[in-house]
Amino acid sequence: MLPDPRRTPYESAVEKQIREAQERGDFDGLPGRGEPLPNLHDTSEDWWIRGYLEREGISRDALLPEPVQLRKELAALPETVRGLRSEQAVRDLVRELNLRVVRELRMPSMPRVPLRKADPEAIVAGWREARRAPVPPPPARVPPGPGRSRWWHRLTRRRPARVRDG
Repeated sequence: MLPDPRRTPYESAVEKQIREAQERGDFDGLPGRGEPLPNLHDTSEDWWIRGYLEREGISRDALLPEPVQLRKELAALPETVRGLRSEQAVRDLVRELNLRVVRELRMPSMPRVPLRKADPEAIVAGWREARRAPVPPPPARVPPGPGRSRWWHRLTRRRPARVRDG
């Protein structure tokens, strides 16, 4: 007796290939088999974006609008230039950032964030001052002398018995 075509479930071509691969055992021995899916507890809408950024090592600041990114870069500029080795490198970095600020001011995007160009002379002066400031040496340790003892030595030192007058 032939199966009734009205009672057999529909199987698409893709589902058929998957079923046949399972029957052949093509999916056996894959890494992670039998383990729970990671991050099932995260029910937010952007779970996959955060996972991608984490896997690829990309900062979350990359998702911010351009004006907000520029504002953060301007605020962090003194710290950013601190590691540069030459004044020309500092000036080049400030020039490139100012060009991006001017581009944003000419064709603003949303959200509207107040921006101002960085003053290259002030940034270079701060960079010079940071390089000129000497690193303080670590404080010298003074060994306890005969007149000084450490506090725990004072607690454990034997004290002479008191003689009561009486």
